[in-house]
Amino acid sequence: MQLTLEFGGGLELLCDSKKIHNVNVEIQNGEDKLTMKDLLSWVRTNLIKERPEMFMKGDTVRPGVLVLVNDCDWELSGQLNTSLEEKDVVVFISTLHGG
Repeated sequence: MQLTLEFGGGLELLCDSKKIHNVNVEIQNGEDKLTMKDLLSWVRTNLIKERPEMFMKGDTVRPGVLVLVNDCDWELSGQLNTSLEEKDVVVFISTLHGG
């Protein structure tokens, strides 16, 4: 499944300082759809190059990371259960900043 992933607010530093990633994520065997939970696992394994604890806590993103799926807050669409479709755009933005 072709997706566009965007990282901002400092999260791009965890992905070789690249903000936009056009990726192809395979749907797991036996599954008929790709969910945000599946995508986060894929991102942790394939994109995060250092300090994954700055991006994820357990199976989800850390508190303070805003997630948008096609410009809609994922909290309105089911969070980890949000179903993804071909060519969706998923944006991760850290709202935590040093002082």
